[in-house]
Amino acid sequence: MVLSDTQPAPVYERRLRQGGDLLLREASAFFAGGGTLRRTLHRLVKRLMAEDIPYALLGGLALSEHGYPRLTQDIDVLLSPAGLARFRERLVGRGYRPAFEGAQKTFRDSETGVRIEIVTAGEYPGDGLPKPVAFPDPAQPGVTVEVEGIQVIALEKLVELKLASGQSAPHRRRDLADVQDLIQARGLPAELAERLDASVRDLYRQLWTESLAARGGNNEHHVYTPEEIEEWSDVPLRTSSASTSPTL
Repeated sequence: MVLSDTQPAPVYERRLRQGGDLLLREASAFFAGGGTLRRTLHRLVKRLMAEDIPYALLGGLALSEHGYPRLTQDIDVLLSPAGLARFRERLVGRGYRPAFEGAQKTFRDSETGVRIEIVTAGEYPGDGLPKPVAFPDPAQPGVTVEVEGIQVIALEKLVELKLASGQSAPHRRRDLADVQDLIQARGLPAELAERLDASVRDLYRQLWTESLAARGGNNEHHVYTPEEIEEWSDVPLRTSSASTSPTL
């Protein structure tokens, strides 16, 4: 049954927190590539495309699309300020509703109750204060990669944003753990640091070294070469003399 925007579905994350069979079923479906969350994501992607709203998938689902599956309870999407305005104009009240009274960037799918968090280009990760790394415009070349029909934040951009977030905000240390998990799961190379803004390169190298030490100095996964990294973006590897200004 499809519920109307005035009769919202039960909050998705509240149902997950009840645990039991529901959580097990949803987790199994999620890791198999299905489930409520992914169904909601695919519907959202279709609606954004139909309205010509550029977007980039962020958060736990972006991690999953980049090869590190992690169960999450919401959908994080990057839009431009204009894209957010169009989302509110065209889609709110037509399948999506504010998650709470006065919400401007947090919505729910009216059918599934899944929370959708929108981040806008130009915002700063972590503590929200100005820094060299900012959320980029999803319409700019090199910001996204297409994974099975979904525009996902490019891997190096995801790593860069998570490093800047965890570095600046104590309550966002989970972002640094996500980077370490990506390093281990994907066998990311130390050379990836050269693709990142100078403000986070040393932190990436530190996490990479710690990840290698945790594996006893052995990399059991495929290690990506600089040539393979080049395939992720049209932007060439930076040299040590590159500008420290952000490329986002």
